[in-house]
Amino acid sequence: MTNITEEEILGKVNVQSLTQFIALAGVALFLPFFIHLQWISGPIINAILILILFLVGIRSALVVALVPSLVALAGGLLPAILAPAVPFIMISNAIFILSLDRIYDWSKNMNRGYWLGVLIGAFLKFVFLYVSVSWITKLLIKQELAVKVAQMMSWPQFATAVMGGMIAWIILKWLKRF
Repeated sequence: MTNITEEEILGKVNVQSLTQFIALAGVALFLPFFIHLQWISGPIINAILILILFLVGIRSALVVALVPSLVALAGGLLPAILAPAVPFIMISNAIFILSLDRIYDWSKNMNRGYWLGVLIGAFLKFVFLYVSVSWITKLLIKQELAVKVAQMMSWPQFATAVMGGMIAWIILKWLKRF
């Protein structure tokens, strides 16, 4: 068994990435407690997921993709009736991040790869979330409420993901990452 010293561990930590992760994850964690409007919190959360992907890495982005849904439920942004949909929201965030990452990596052109990844990722997120939430709400809640929930989880998800892509693009350009 090898003894690893504290200095060796700290020497392997990228302080800048860790700081960026903590700051962005902190905003994603606490934002739903303060902003209860999907059209504000959605784009910000999606932008944060993209920023973490490009600044810190895919693993960190996937971890943070799981958190906002739980916090939104606890903070009241998501109605309690949507609790069964939370795992599907988490998966849709992961689909968005994974799609963007793969398409960006496959593209020969960074700009085209980014925007194609954002659009395809947002579309896949929307389709997955709309289909899964429509299905689960029909099983669990009254029809008139199910229609409203399905609407909330439909095209606004696509729109807020694309808006998040725009916000992240501006920030990444400002940081000279593109």
